[in-house]
Amino acid sequence: MAPYNDCMITELGHFALILAFGVAVLQMIIPMIGAHRRLPGWMAMAEPAAAAQCALIALSFGALMWAFINSDFSLRLVVENSHSAKPMLYKISGTWGNHEGSMLLWVLIVSLFGAMVALFGGNLPPSLRARVLSVQAAIAVAFLAFILLTSNPFLRLATPPFDGQDLNPLLQDPGLAFHPPFLYLGYVGLSMSFSFAVAALIEGRVDAAWGRWVRPWTLAAWVFLTIGIALGSWWAYYELGWGGFWFWDPVENASFMPWLLATALLHSAIVVEKRESLKSWTILLAILAFGFSLIGTFIVRSGLLTSVHAFATDPERGVFILAIMAVFMGGALLLFALRAGVMEARGVFGLVSRESALVVNNLLLAVACFVVFVGTMWPLVAEMFFDRKLSVGPPFFNAAFTPFMVALGLVMPIGSVMPWKRAGFMRALRPLRYVFVLAIALAGFAFVVQSGRSLLGPMGLFLGAWLVAGTAVELWQRSRSDWRRLGRLPRADWGKATAHAGLGVTIAGIAGLTAWAVDDIRVAKVDAPFTVGAYTLTLNGVEETRGPNYLATIADVTLSKDGDKIAQMFPEKRIYPVAQMPTTEAAIHYNFARDVYVVIGDEQLGGGWAVRTYIKPMTIWIWIGCGMMALGGILSLTDRRFRVAAGARKTPIAQPAE
Repeated sequence: MAPYNDCMITELGHFALILAFGVAVLQMIIPMIGAHRRLPGWMAMAEPAAAAQCALIALSFGALMWAFINSDFSLRLVVENSHSAKPMLYKISGTWGNHEGSMLLWVLIVSLFGAMVALFGGNLPPSLRARVLSVQAAIAVAFLAFILLTSNPFLRLATPPFDGQDLNPLLQDPGLAFHPPFLYLGYVGLSMSFSFAVAALIEGRVDAAWGRWVRPWTLAAWVFLTIGIALGSWWAYYELGWGGFWFWDPVENASFMPWLLATALLHSAIVVEKRESLKSWTILLAILAFGFSLIGTFIVRSGLLTSVHAFATDPERGVFILAIMAVFMGGALLLFALRAGVMEARGVFGLVSRESALVVNNLLLAVACFVVFVGTMWPLVAEMFFDRKLSVGPPFFNAAFTPFMVALGLVMPIGSVMPWKRAGFMRALRPLRYVFVLAIALAGFAFVVQSGRSLLGPMGLFLGAWLVAGTAVELWQRSRSDWRRLGRLPRADWGKATAHAGLGVTIAGIAGLTAWAVDDIRVAKVDAPFTVGAYTLTLNGVEETRGPNYLATIADVTLSKDGDKIAQMFPEKRIYPVAQMPTTEAAIHYNFARDVYVVIGDEQLGGGWAVRTYIKPMTIWIWIGCGMMALGGILSLTDRRFRVAAGARKTPIAQPAE
């Protein structure tokens, strides 16, 4: 039985969750009425309510985490997702490594973003701030009701068992311990962009000031989402033993689609801020970006689409989420249609201009998102309406999605060096002529030295060089060709440059890995060297060992090249007895040019072990590029003008650079 104090803490957590629901209801109703009737006291109620709601949900989440840390097996959720022998890190991550706990984290982040607006949005117009916090509270009300009615994490067992059933072994990994919180900070952070959009529609005000206000919140969510996707990709690469970084799994796509739309939203908000154009499109993107986050939540938790990442397979919960999605998306789109008149564009721009380049950027990202959505949902549509079971896999996505990213990579440096309002196309291209020559030369060199004759690798290197060098040219232009001015450029300029260059590095890494990887599978005998690519591997032996809560088979492999030892590698196979589930722990030797990736399989009847080896060129470039993109967003957020914009009134002061 759980100690009395532990029981009291979990009961307190349950009570705090119910109380948070009541506070959220008040925050949803009173400030909205106050804003409509211009009642300052009613509008002012939004800030303390947002802070109180966040504090109560944080208390509830902390109580649930306490139950996992102390193995309180009187809670059903702890029994189903923990074990007393599990390492402490995975006891903590077990709090959100399940449906109920992850939903509590989801709504905690909703309330956290609301509390941040209450804390840092003091200079927002009172009526807009009240409406933003009211809409944010409405989202919290919906998901708190979902948790309390269908997914209560504090349900108790009449007769607690001696021990738990353990956490899914695939989630017992540092990458997956931190992946969900970052992903949710991005996923759910887009709710703030949604709340700003809906509040602006209700108020009838969409202008340059609104563009400045919404950008920092969208950028913060985008940074977290970028980090979360990168962590998930890295985990899939080293943990699942298949040697890939992205499988176009439905749940992977569920996080990628909001990222694409959030990227488009960031760029379109620039046009609203600078030129007061694309207002309707930007508002629509803010609604759709959060809408696709809700679609992702539905995919993960409805059971309609299967995935290794899925949390729940309960259709009744899926119907509840579908109802939430219908109310918020349907209501927001209806309001968008009714308020179309308040979003009249003021700025006029030419066909060749930075505004036009940003429109092209938005169209490519939006259509790419639509392609991913169709590929993800088409198997479900085919089964429901045509009674056909279809599988849409990587070949479709690679063929349908890649052209849009190639076009985006080509357009970005050109758009970045164009002036606002109108530009001369050839004049804008002139600074990039040497960049183009450099990129072509690098691609030609790669084509000549590669063993095959695929254009994929050279094309990826061309795009990577085009983006990175094009970014350098843009910075040089902004410094007016004076290196002493570079250090005085705004952080937003450096942030933009770092993010764009990061995309180029990631594209080059993906192309290099896809085009030049070497794959080998064989039965390896002990002490019998074998060659893969330019490397020699020797299986020295295999032994059985025991971990904290698993049994492991560990191979000892020597990696060498030209007779020189490079590394000792120890791939593992693990069996978790409680969950009765195996996992693969690949041994990877990293460097900047390539990864050597070794997986140990089963012992063979004729002697020896199944060993799979990959040589993966430029793999680390993918995550370096993702890190650069996230760092670029962080640099922009630290720009004082971005921080002020989060709560500044409309002024004629120059806005931050893109």
